[in-house]
Amino acid sequence: MTSRQRAKLRGMAATLEPIIYIGKDGIVPGTIRQVSDDLEAHELIKGCVQPNCPLSAKEALQSLCEECGAEPIQFIGRRFVLYRPSEKEPKIVLE
Repeated sequence: MTSRQRAKLRGMAATLEPIIYIGKDGIVPGTIRQVSDDLEAHELIKGCVQPNCPLSAKEALQSLCEECGAEPIQFIGRRFVLYRPSEKEPKIVLE
């Protein structure tokens, strides 16, 4: 992924609200399933690491990207953004 594509996705993610929350249990199989399903439906999702989570946003982002085959877009503070094109109906077109 090029820096221009990543910048476009960061701009699109700026208006998104987090839909994934990582809590005190960290990343569990249910979280991975939810992230994978949300990526298939939305392609670009934002998540948040709760204050009592043992992981940082960077660690959570890296782990979720490995598990779900997604691209890390950005992490700032406790929030992070992932991208994975939909296998069935891609909605976001990258140049």
